Amino acid sequence: MTDLLKNYPMLAPCAESINKAVELMETTYKNGGKILLCGNGGSCEDCDHIVGELMKGFLSDRPIKSKFKEKLGELFPDDADYMANHLQEGISAISLNSHAAVLSAFANDVAADMVYAQMVYGYAKENDLLIGISTSGNSQNVVNAVKAAKAFGIKTVALTGERECMLDMADVTIKAPETETYRIQEYHLPIYHYICAELERRIFG
Repeated sequence: MTDLLKNYPMLAPCAESINKAVELMETTYKNGGKILLCGNGGSCEDCDHIVGELMKGFLSDRPIKSKFKEKLGELFPDDADYMANHLQEGISAISLNSHAAVLSAFANDVAADMVYAQMVYGYAKENDLLIGISTSGNSQNVVNAVKAAKAFGIKTVALTGERECMLDMADVTIKAPETETYRIQEYHLPIYHYICAELERRIFG
């Protein structure tokens, strides 16, 4: 956190909520849960970006577990070394906005503002976590996803801007200290880069 605040001192008011988000994500991983993410536009791409940092090594190598490596050797002795050397431990995460067929079908056939809620309802299991990203904090499809997650009984984290919003209902709400969309997005990047790096450090050393 020291380096983050050194480079972005204006994020100091977010420090507590950022740390709480890391703690929830760490607990999710240790309990065998997965992280679901959703957002629109630039926030949609941020979800994909976060998944990219979580599902493979970010700032450090993540060697696979020895038992899995041994199993590869038993089943595929000719390929085991190559596979083991080119696999990395992942933090299970799914970007809900990357499922174009489900999103378009549900938006067309049922209700566009319920697409993420439907996917939360379909994917969510005990010990999972939902991260909803919305610069306004009021994107209805993200809000409905958080509502569905809370009804399901899983933890929720929201990433938004500095204003009162519907995403204040999340278990943890990180509010970038800006109100303009593009400025909020500029702060979201270092926030979630820190979160991914700190989570990796805690889990993998």
